[in-house]
Amino acid sequence: MLFPAAWRDWPHQGWLLFQRIVLVPDTLIQCVAALVAFGLVRLLAPPLVRGLEREIGRLRAGPLRAVAHALAGATAPILLLLILWFATLAAHAAGLQSDLLRLAESLVLVWVLIRLSSRLVRNESLARGIAVVAWVVAALNIAGLIGPVVNLLDAMALPVGNFRLSLLLVLKGIITLTLLVWLASTLSRLAEQRLHDIVPLTPAMEVLTDKLVRMTLLTLAVVIALGSIGIDLTAFAVFSGAVGVGVGFGLQKVVSNLISGVILLLDRSIKPGDVIEIDNTYGWVSTLNARYVSVLTRDGKEFLIPNEDLITQRVTNWSFSNELIRLHVKVGISYLSDPHHAIALALEAARNVPRVLAEPAPVCLLVEFGESSVDLEMRFWIRDPVNGTTNVRSAVMLNIWDLFHQHGVEMPYPQREVTLRNPDALARAVAAARQPTAKAPTLSSLSEQRN
Repeated sequence: MLFPAAWRDWPHQGWLLFQRIVLVPDTLIQCVAALVAFGLVRLLAPPLVRGLEREIGRLRAGPLRAVAHALAGATAPILLLLILWFATLAAHAAGLQSDLLRLAESLVLVWVLIRLSSRLVRNESLARGIAVVAWVVAALNIAGLIGPVVNLLDAMALPVGNFRLSLLLVLKGIITLTLLVWLASTLSRLAEQRLHDIVPLTPAMEVLTDKLVRMTLLTLAVVIALGSIGIDLTAFAVFSGAVGVGVGFGLQKVVSNLISGVILLLDRSIKPGDVIEIDNTYGWVSTLNARYVSVLTRDGKEFLIPNEDLITQRVTNWSFSNELIRLHVKVGISYLSDPHHAIALALEAARNVPRVLAEPAPVCLLVEFGESSVDLEMRFWIRDPVNGTTNVRSAVMLNIWDLFHQHGVEMPYPQREVTLRNPDALARAVAAARQPTAKAPTLSSLSEQRN
């Protein structure tokens, strides 16, 4: 308003600035290279995505398929980033400026990080944090402030003995450790899946292999992360010695359970799916953990039994070598009943229960002549102890009860014979007791009468 001549001169100054910055060979070449990169991506990305989707369809659900899905979704920005990197290297080799290409690289790199984090990171807050950090780093790089910010973070340091702990070192350690732990977890799941596909293993060996692979990869991730930020790992020697002393005194049970768990996995005496009985606890093993074994009963209770107890105590494994189990049911019949007929009815009762196996066939034996009954024992086999044993015994005994009552086979009560040495004296005492006026006999009078 005050200087109309200056206002009229702005378009001219802008045009001169555009000529000096944009209409120069280096800038034009970078613009053409960027346009060619976008065109190549539009041409090559669709067939690459279709090929990846076909390969993904052949993969089984797991970490490899999740990573492949994320890469397929970020194919276009990854391809564009690779082409821009190649164009930047070519510009440097030709002695041309590459500021515009580096700007495009920073923006595309942020695009790639956001696309991958949104597909691989399930935590929405963490994915949003990664996106914010990526945009901040890209903005600093574009503004040329990445170097001063790094120097400022490195200057904010605190000496810890002979070690210099800076804010930059802490940030690098957190980022490196997070990435390496995530990579180790993903690789462990992938290795477990591939190993199980290639080599058939028992359930116990599968658990042991999974734990060893995961522990090894996580340990390597932590060691590499500590080494990458300049921490001398030999400084942990004193700490490990102190931990060893603490383990020796305070963590005996914990270490014993850990070692017992490894032994259980190696000798395969207890494995997931086994039906075991220990200390009046009957159930099937649901999981094997580092410190304890989870045993699930038919009541819905889950007992966490320490691994050491399974090593030191007597354990009944109903399905250790095979799942066949023979059950016993005892029944008594009257001496007046026909045992041959009772045995036939008992066999029929067992065969009418669906869970009783036809082979090996059930048998019924006469095992003893008891005081008041002829004792029979029914023996039959089942293949599914995980479904319980008391219920199948109950079903067999109910069938025996029904068949015995239908065919007149008597199941007697206990019988006792009582012999009186002097029945006459007892009769006189009873008669005297029935007379209201008579004097009740005493023990001495009864003894005199008996003598």
